Amino acid sequence: MGSPPQEIRNGSAAVRAPLDAGDFRRAVGRFATGVTILTTIVEGRHLGMTANSFVSVSLDPLLVLAGIRRDARFHDPLLAAGVWGVSVLAADMTEASGFFARHAYEQPGDMFAQWPHTIGEQTGVVLLDGALSVFECRTVSTHPGGDHTLVIGEVVSLEQSRDDAAPLVFFEGKYLDTTPSREPVPRPGRWH
Repeated sequence: MGSPPQEIRNGSAAVRAPLDAGDFRRAVGRFATGVTILTTIVEGRHLGMTANSFVSVSLDPLLVLAGIRRDARFHDPLLAAGVWGVSVLAADMTEASGFFARHAYEQPGDMFAQWPHTIGEQTGVVLLDGALSVFECRTVSTHPGGDHTLVIGEVVSLEQSRDDAAPLVFFEGKYLDTTPSREPVPRPGRWH
């Protein structure tokens, strides 16, 4: 990569045309992500939403981060609860992804009734059966991030229950076919 532009090196603000949010969304959509269902519990009610803004943050202590839109129905309950779960979806869980992205809050009663699940022993949140891995988290900090809140959680429990499936991957607004090819793909060198 080349040097940063002169105005950045000198610390001065440059006047540039504003970037288009649609262009940004399309460009960032070219970064393939996994898909998760985030869950929490407030006043005995289990809530969930589909999210792909989820990353690991630290190994010591074990921390993860989820980005939640401030106008999402899930936002305020998650912040109030202080506990949450993450179910990392397998490729055969596209129906669950779509349900929790669009229709979960429209369902009367228990939004998890049609989805096999367990209740996390450490936090009491729903963890979806069939997920590649699941995490239970306790919120340790939150940070404003534009129209999102960045929620950092300490992992208090985790399980990797499924080795028989590929991950559900989202790219350019659609799911990718992650069926393993018959041709071996060389592994990348060490990442920095």
